[in-house]
Amino acid sequence: MGFMALASELCSAIKDHHSERKKMKKKHFQVVEIKVKMDCEGCERRVRQSVEGMKGVSKVEVEPKKHKLTVTGYVDPKKVLQRVRYRTGKVAEPWPYVPYDMVYHPYVQGAYDKKAPAGYVRNVVADPTLAPLARATSTEEAYSAAFSDDNPNACTVM
Repeated sequence: MGFMALASELCSAIKDHHSERKKMKKKHFQVVEIKVKMDCEGCERRVRQSVEGMKGVSKVEVEPKKHKLTVTGYVDPKKVLQRVRYRTGKVAEPWPYVPYDMVYHPYVQGAYDKKAPAGYVRNVVADPTLAPLARATSTEEAYSAAFSDDNPNACTVM
């Protein structure tokens, strides 16, 4: 009976180890946006083919005018970025821009980028050194809320 108990305990330990590995490897559905410089149709094709064969990828969008690659699926962002760099030999970085509507002061030094696509500015909200410059102060928010269409008690001067 001692040998059977030992064998049973060993099998259950192996089973628990495999179930823990499966839990750790489960990836979430997400959208990964990457900035890659693309000059021609050949570059666009090479960037697209670099990630199409990846496991878990369900959709690949390439926007050559914005130099943007969007990968949708059950993927790891770091692995997608590494694969694009390795397969294309190009400099790739996570998408650093947000729509200019998301930043209160889009023309502050550090937020405005001449190389950004039209309608986009750098994501300075995440940068601790530039965030105070790009955020609105409480008085600015109070004034803008006073004339907002979302505020039922707003002032309607017209």
